[in-house]
Order: sequence, then structure tokens, then C-alpha cells
Amino acid sequence: MATFDSKYDMFPAGDVGVIEGEMNIPGQGVPSGDTMEFNTLDEPIKETFLRDLRAVGNKFYHVLIPREKTSLLKEWDLWGPLLLCTFMATVLQGSSEPTNKTGDGGPEFAEVFVLVWIGAAIVTFNSKLLGGNMSFFQSVCVLGYCLFPIALALVICRVILFSTQNTFLFFLRFVISMVGFIWATFAATKFLGDSQPEGKKGLAVYPICLFYFILSWLVVSHTA
Repeated sequence: MATFDSKYDMFPAGDVGVIEGEMNIPGQGVPSGDTMEFNTLDEPIKETFLRDLRAVGNKFYHVLIPREKTSLLKEWDLWGPLLLCTFMATVLQGSSEPTNKTGDGGPEFAEVFVLVWIGAAIVTFNSKLLGGNMSFFQSVCVLGYCLFPIALALVICRVILFSTQNTFLFFLRFVISMVGFIWATFAATKFLGDSQPEGKKGLAVYPICLFYFILSWLVVSHTA
């Protein structure tokens, strides 16, 4: 039986192959030149802020014109929902003075804030229980960004409130709020509809409608 030394002697001196190479991620190759990915850690803060701001604005645009369905799903974020939620909670909150009898007795800031986030979470859990294939944060992102039409309706109604109120103006505020409600519901179902299995889309859309209707009714009832 040949020993290890006798087998090693079969190879000429210096003919032993050198084991070397490059450890690359499959499919990516060696980054060099213009193909090297940009490291955001070296990016100036101003550029990072402007890039994120453009991304948020682009998502708002796709909510207003919901044609491209993957715009809110590829790179989800919660900056837009947080801005909209904070803005609506600030405008809709009632008077902080207990002796002020001219206020509408509207909800507090925290109540609106919690209502938005808890409502979005409940709608998302309902979607997951029905077999939806969208992640939790993707769904919350879509529901939050689709508040944009309701926030626009709130701004318009707030401007109308500067005038002396009458039945016509109340009806006008109601119509504007309902347009925002329909717009938000349509945009949300446009993005989330394909994530639900066939035969269960109606069960997923109903909580979405209820969620946006409650927020729209807060806009209509706000008179402070």
C-alpha cells in the first residue's frame, strides 16, 4: 500500500498548484469603476435628505394618480405616513382650553395619532388573516400614504371654516370630504387589491373603507 510520501513524490517539485482566488458574491462580480455601488455612509446629509424627500414626494404623486402599482411597495417607508398623521392630528385636535366654549370638542392629538396607526395595523392584520401576500410594513406604508387625499380635503375644509358657516358650506365640506374618502379608498385598493386571494377581496376592502370613512368624518365634523 502506497504511503503518503510515495504519492507526494509522484509530483515534481514546485508543481503543486497554488490554491488562490477571489471570493465574490455570485452574480455580482468584482465592483470596479462606475459599477461600484455608492456607499450612503459617505453621502452628505443634505443629499440624503433631498433624496428621501424626493422619494416621499414621488409616492404622494402615485397616490394622487394611482397608475403604477409597485411604486409604494418596492421601497416602503413610514416618513410620509408619519408626516400626514402628525399634520392631521395637529389640525383636528380640539381646543386645549377647558373654558373655551367655542371649540368643537374635537379629539386630542394623541387620539387621532393612535387612531391612524392602530387602525392601519388592524386593517393590515385583517389582510394577513385573509391570506394576503404583502408584508406588514408594506401595507401600513400604503395605507398611510393613501391618507394624502383626506389630508388635502382637510386643508380645503379648514380654509372654508374661515367663512361664516351655513348649510351650503357644510354641504360643500361634506362633498369635499367624501371625495377625499373615495379617492383614498380607490388608491389603497389599487395598490393592495392584487395582494388578496380571489373571492376575499371584498372582505379586505371593507375595513379599508371603514378606516378612511372614520377619518373623513372627523374632517367633516371638525368645526373649530
